[in-house]
Amino acid sequence: MALTTSLADLSVLLVEPSHMQAALVSRMLEHQGIRHVKVLDSAQGALAELTERLVDGTVVISSLYLPDMPGTELVMAMRADEALEAVPFILISSETRPQLLEPIRQSGACSIVTKPFNEQQLSRALFAAADYLNPPADLDLAEVEGMRVLIVDDSLASRHHLRRLLEELGIERITEAVDGKQAVVILADTMFDLVITDYNMPEMDGRELTEYIRTQSWQAEVPVLMVTSEQNMGRLAAVERAGVSAICDKPFEAGNIRRLISDALTR
Repeated sequence: MALTTSLADLSVLLVEPSHMQAALVSRMLEHQGIRHVKVLDSAQGALAELTERLVDGTVVISSLYLPDMPGTELVMAMRADEALEAVPFILISSETRPQLLEPIRQSGACSIVTKPFNEQQLSRALFAAADYLNPPADLDLAEVEGMRVLIVDDSLASRHHLRRLLEELGIERITEAVDGKQAVVILADTMFDLVITDYNMPEMDGRELTEYIRTQSWQAEVPVLMVTSEQNMGRLAAVERAGVSAICDKPFEAGNIRRLISDALTR
């Protein structure tokens, strides 16, 4: 996919069954300088459009509730398709229940824009999408050459999303683990420069993994970046006490991940 340099270069596929909402979002997109907007009212229509006419700089903006499938299933279908898995996805919804939004957070979505929203909030989501398509050169290639990173996450889509971001930075030596227990086995035999882990995982969660690294691993000083959708402040405080180097929310902006990695490298 060619690099996208500004919002004007984006091509937005808006999946919205409400004519009123579609018109409102379309006007906001026009005000942001986006010239190419196509509106569809169903997930299947969006998938067909993406499959048949995917262009450089495409971003999908979707409602959660669609007539044929939820927006959660739309983004998962995209992530399961090799040709579409890297297309940025923005959700617009008034839904706040964590159990319904969790699949979106785990899918590698760029942003969740909560209704009611203003143009500034939509603009931030669009810039996050553009940043994902066209990553700035935050890191010196000499710094990341040979860097070894362990990604620990039970979500396959989330691991793939993180892997893509790391590979765009020039990081090629990437190992994946599905939970903390598997990560412990890997850490026993292989040295890493950075561990990126989710919080909520089976067998051993991110807090337990961080505690193990800091107190029992021979790699006790390795930077640990927590990327999580966890909202419970008590649990997050426990993660900080366990010795995590930094915490980043899901869905995360690509620029934030790159900045945190850069900070970890320069410590």
